[in-house]
Amino acid sequence: MHPTRRSLALALALPAALASLVGAGPASAPAADTDRHGPRPTIVLVHGAFADASSWSGTIRRLQRAGYPVLAPANPLRGLVADTAYLRGVLAAVEGPVVLVGHSYGGAVISGAAVGDSRVKALVYIAAFTPDKGESAAELAAKFPGSTLGDTVNPRSYPLPGGGTGTELVIEPAAFHRQFAADVPTADAAVMAATQRPVATVALEEKAGEAAWKTIPSWALIATADKNIPPAAERWMARRAGSHTTEVDASHAVAVSRPAVVTDVILAAARATR
Repeated sequence: MHPTRRSLALALALPAALASLVGAGPASAPAADTDRHGPRPTIVLVHGAFADASSWSGTIRRLQRAGYPVLAPANPLRGLVADTAYLRGVLAAVEGPVVLVGHSYGGAVISGAAVGDSRVKALVYIAAFTPDKGESAAELAAKFPGSTLGDTVNPRSYPLPGGGTGTELVIEPAAFHRQFAADVPTADAAVMAATQRPVATVALEEKAGEAAWKTIPSWALIATADKNIPPAAERWMARRAGSHTTEVDASHAVAVSRPAVVTDVILAAARATR
């Protein structure tokens, strides 16, 4: 064959040969994880009182490295009904399945926000309240002895949108380290104290509505050195909800002091949904 014709024939044959190699079983790339198991859920992290979304930083980095989309909105901490409605609005903008994670008072918020939302596949309670209908966070915190929070908070007034004033609570900065984050380095706890989000007293006193944990699988992490919510209360709520339970020797700020353990619990929940 003439050299020019031979080159032309090879050029025409090459794409077909490559196509056959790409389509061959042994040489083809494995299907994506999302194809085998469905899309990975978005992990929505809801902080509680006296904290902010930055408390999830260590957990967020680990979840993102594991390939999960993560969202950590600011919890308003103004009232359980209002905060629950706000979280529902956040969830409305999320596509696909969701794993909801709540710390402390955030547990009460996720319990209400997930009701009737079929996209929420799992609930994760991190040293959190797991209220039933008609229960408040304040009531559950007092159900068992052990909380010293009341001795460390200061009330202050804030203006209400419709007029008048409300009352919110902050932890006295000098007491913040030992009360909230005893296992966090002193310098870090000082930053947390300075950036703490006050919680309206009505948020802790307002009664919960229907509880999503009655119909959605749940996981719970018990912080056995918690001085805000007695560990006995955390265990009792987790047993009542039928949660998959893990215990760790940590303060109430377990997401800050033990982010690897927190991440493991969340990943267990996320993987169980797929």
